[in-house]
Amino acid sequence: MKFIKLVLFVILAFCIFDAHAQSSAELKRRRAELNNELEDLNREYRATLSNKKSTIKQLNILKAQIGLREEKIRNVNSEIRLLNNEISENSNTVQTLQQQLNQLKKEYAAMIVFAYHNQSAYNKLMFVFASKDFNQAYKRLKYLQQFGTYRERQAQSIQGTQKDLHVKINELDRTKNQKSSLLQEQEKEKETLGKERNNQVAVVADLSKQEGQLKKQQRAVLAQRRKVDQQISAAIRREIAEARRRAEEEARAEAARRAALAADKARADNKSAAEIAVAAKPKPITRKTDSEVLSATPAAAKLSNDFLGNRGRLPWPVGVGQIIQGFGIYTTPEGIRNDNRGVDIRTSGGAPVRVVFEGTVAAVNDISGTYLVVIQHGSYFTGYANLKSVSVSSGQKVSTRQTIGAAATDAATGETTVHFELYNGSTPVNPKSWLASQ
Repeated sequence: MKFIKLVLFVILAFCIFDAHAQSSAELKRRRAELNNELEDLNREYRATLSNKKSTIKQLNILKAQIGLREEKIRNVNSEIRLLNNEISENSNTVQTLQQQLNQLKKEYAAMIVFAYHNQSAYNKLMFVFASKDFNQAYKRLKYLQQFGTYRERQAQSIQGTQKDLHVKINELDRTKNQKSSLLQEQEKEKETLGKERNNQVAVVADLSKQEGQLKKQQRAVLAQRRKVDQQISAAIRREIAEARRRAEEEARAEAARRAALAADKARADNKSAAEIAVAAKPKPITRKTDSEVLSATPAAAKLSNDFLGNRGRLPWPVGVGQIIQGFGIYTTPEGIRNDNRGVDIRTSGGAPVRVVFEGTVAAVNDISGTYLVVIQHGSYFTGYANLKSVSVSSGQKVSTRQTIGAAATDAATGETTVHFELYNGSTPVNPKSWLASQ
């Protein structure tokens, strides 16, 4: 029973370790990605330092660096928590294996003593011949044979347990070393984060001296964003209104058909003129919600369900990019408050912009020299703004990952960003939770 309990415990420990290993592998993968992204930003930031005056591009790079650095610190903290759990589990396993090893050695020692006292052939024969009958003698003979075999297995169990104990001790040492390295990396990242925040304050102060250049550029960005939001909302309202018109026309036609059938039945039943008039009057139609009218047809309903089913797995609108401004209300370091209905994704100049899911182009608009594309996916809508060119037109069917245009680069800041928004009906939702991990 003790041996069975040990086996079950070791199996459970390995299962838990395997689950932790998977999580640990994912955290290590993300940490490597963050390191690559930070290295790219560092190279770009060093290139901007040749300009003696601070620029809005420097500020935006620093913002992106700070965001990625904070995410990396959180990632490292998660890795350290996993390692702490692994150290605790390995310590418990080592303790259990040591106890089991001690017990096995104790039992083996007792067998050796017994074997020593009964090692002569005479003693073994006396043990067999002292039996009451032939059946007992046979059992005693088998016992002596099995005792030798069991002693060999016990010796093998001791060797196997010693080997498992050695492996676990080595794993424990490796885990402790990994934790020590991560703690050092964490301290280094915190120190770098502090320097980047100081650089951000210095850049903001320098830009503030440049005759309000920073606020002027930020207000221009926010004004452009408001135009994008207005155009996306207008496109969604048009699609909802058109879908509602079609749904209500179909509902009125169906109500009139049912009323005509009811009137015919009333006449056939020799009802009075008043009763026939009541039956011939169409019933009022029920007003449906926006989501209901947008998913009124089977094809639209299926598209909506498929889109919802891919939450957390949608491809990014650009092949490579980093979110530099998230969803929701935020305040810039210059004190300007804004509500972002989507996310701003920093990418390379001229990067292809792709559809995140199949659908129909609802609108293509020119907004102050850059383009906005709105795509309908049943009751969901996605918006892609700050495109320098487009390759689709309104009403066109598009497929997942199809290229719809190229990202534009801001001449004033030198940055290339794509603004991406996602709506459930007319309600904006955070796109980050819908996009797949990069």
